Amino acid sequence: MIAASGPTALAAMTQQTLAGTAQWSGVGLHSGQWVALTLQPAPANTGRQFVRLDLEGQPVIPAQIEAVKSTQLATELVGNGASVRTVEHLLAALAIAGIDNVTIQITGPEVPVLDGSAQPWLEGIQRVGVVPQEAPRPAVILKEPVTIYQGDAFVSAIPAPELRLTYGIDFPYGAIGRQWCSFTPSELAAEVAPARTFGFAEQVDYLRSQGLIQGGSLENALVCSASGWVNPPLRFADEPVRHKLLDLWGDLALLGTPPIAHYVAYRASHHLHTQLARAIAPQMV
Repeated sequence: MIAASGPTALAAMTQQTLAGTAQWSGVGLHSGQWVALTLQPAPANTGRQFVRLDLEGQPVIPAQIEAVKSTQLATELVGNGASVRTVEHLLAALAIAGIDNVTIQITGPEVPVLDGSAQPWLEGIQRVGVVPQEAPRPAVILKEPVTIYQGDAFVSAIPAPELRLTYGIDFPYGAIGRQWCSFTPSELAAEVAPARTFGFAEQVDYLRSQGLIQGGSLENALVCSASGWVNPPLRFADEPVRHKLLDLWGDLALLGTPPIAHYVAYRASHHLHTQLARAIAPQMV
């Protein structure tokens, strides 16, 4: 379990970057490809950027909402003729840690899944440390509410005096059922970052036949079946909904510093998360 260290990331008045370099390697959840990833400090006002070291010219892909291409079971970004997929857990960890500016060097098309949560990313960032930069961090307060529906699923951003994230899920599996959770940014390191991605045993063969979850395993994802969890124990009784909230925060991180608001999601997806971010973006100008 990770303990929150100091004030919430959003409370910092100036931008921040890493104090040094951090490295990881691992398999991509969907591609099954082994990839190395390095976080490097970056100058103020450059934001979070991916660099594909394995491609000619080492193209840069900005971690911005405008770069979103696909949201099928993960968020994929494109830029300068290149792409990178499954960015949400890493971006959530960077946002939790308060890293505004970072160069993310990667040797393949997908961010490693590691243990399926943001915990390994956050622990590595915390080991290296965070340093302030001489540039102000923008502080935007949401002015108008935004809600996007898709059937009975929805995402909302509501003007509020402090930033809060609330998420609800409802699955026809007895081990999950209906779950809700709600946290402020200062609670995310301890209460949300360790929550792992999850899937359903009955869908594994189909998804693999579609070229998805090629790198998925019982070591990097929780698997639920009609009779219960295939690979317990859970880190939290409501770990699935906490992971969905983690996904939301990672997708909202594509806005840079999301506006102060109460974000509420129910039965949502990466598609709805990123649609909400797109709808919010004009209020940040």
